[in-house]
Order: sequence, then C-alpha cells, then structure tokens
Amino acid sequence: MNITIFNFQTNKIKTLLIASSIVVSCASRKDFVYFQDEPLQKKDISLVNTDLVYSTDDLLTIDVSALDPDAARPFNLPVTSYSTSVIDARGELKMQTYLIDSNGNIEFPVLGTVKLGGLTRTQATSHLKKKLSEYIKDPIVNIRLANFTITVLGEVKNPGTFTIQDERISVSEALGLAGDLTNNGKRTNIFLIRENGGEKRFARLDLTSVNLVNSQLYYMAQNDVLIVEPNRARRNASTYNPNTAVIISAISTLATITAIFVVK
Repeated sequence: MNITIFNFQTNKIKTLLIASSIVVSCASRKDFVYFQDEPLQKKDISLVNTDLVYSTDDLLTIDVSALDPDAARPFNLPVTSYSTSVIDARGELKMQTYLIDSNGNIEFPVLGTVKLGGLTRTQATSHLKKKLSEYIKDPIVNIRLANFTITVLGEVKNPGTFTIQDERISVSEALGLAGDLTNNGKRTNIFLIRENGGEKRFARLDLTSVNLVNSQLYYMAQNDVLIVEPNRARRNASTYNPNTAVIISAISTLATITAIFVVK
C-alpha cells in the first residue's frame, strides 16, 4: 500500500513539474519573426518607383571628361587623404567622393553647391552636363553611387550589411552574398523593407515562384533590408531547452525525496 502511494505521489509531482518546465521553455512565432505587425496593405512597395534616386548621405563619384582633357581637369579632384590609401583593391586610383547633405546638395569643384538629392542618375547626369556646358564643350559625366548597401538578416548563413560595387543587384544575388538560406529559412515568405521618400515600405517575396524574376521587386534598391523568416521546424526546435535533461533529472530527484517525506 505504501509503495503504491509512493509511486502515485512521485509520478504526480514529476508530471506537474515537467509540464511547468515545458511551458516555460516553449517559444512561439513571436519569439523569432521580425516586424510582425507591418501595415503591408498601406505601404505596398509595388506602388513605388524603383528607379535609383539619390538621397541624403549617399556618396557619389563623379567623373567629368571632354575632348579637351585640360578643360575637364579642374572638375576631377584626386583623393588626397594621407590617412587612407588612395589606391583601391584593383590597383586603380580612387576617385573623390561627394556626400549629399541633408538639403540634398553636394559641393562640386568650380560649380559650387549643386542639388542632386531627389534625382535619378539620368536626371543628375543631365543636370550636371547643363551646368558644365558653361565651361566645357560637350562634357561627358559619369556618376556612380559609392556606398550602395543592402542588409540581409535572419535564417541565412552569413547575415550582415554588404556594400555593392554596382547599383544593380537582384534578390537572388543578395542572398548569395549572405551565403544563401539555411535549411531552416522560410523560402515562401521573405520580408523586404524599402525606404522611399523617407517612408518605410514593406513586401513579402516568394522565392519558390518563378514570377519573382519578372517582378519589379526582384532588383534591390539602396539600403534595402531582406529578412528571412525561420520555418516551422526551426521554430518548433526552439522549444527544446538544452538544459531540459538536467532540469528533469533534478526535478525527478526532488520529487522522489518529496514523495518519501509525504509517505512518512
């Protein structure tokens, strides 16, 4: 009779304590997924012009050339910093960069203050050509964004922020830079954050659909953020606490001792 009571009390205490530990260790979708309450319907990226538009804090390199090299030379300042190398990774001379300030302006040689913020590359090139035409016959202007960056987070092998040499990179290429999705990445629900006119906009991408290649969202914009959500298997695995075995062992010992005193 005492043995039966002992076993009953022990099992009852074990069950209650183990159940409590499982409840405490459980994780849900809310523990993993970023930006779950985004207003997707009101901030649809598909309504946004995807042409690259220069904005505050963009760094531009501007190369000016003409049939008369001497006429163009005053508009091409070399890098003169003594604290950093003036030679890039390809062994070429680095070009002077121009920072777009909070008012959308840059300070350009001879021309002075020039507003390029809010313009596309085509518009900015045309604008500079018009101003340079007062000094150079048939100027050629080549503008490039020097700090085109994107960020990839979540279930990828190498999350981080990446600086792109070109101003055009696809979602597939961006994920490739991050080492591709892990086996736990949810391929049907990639979260994209894009800024347009100082306003954040959002979208969901399905990597399993070939239609994504033809979407205007397939190519990323300056400062885009991709977030790869964990799949269900990854979320379920998170409910397992690596200390569970130790906890259960300690609970079992405590339950046994408690039951002995209860029986006595």
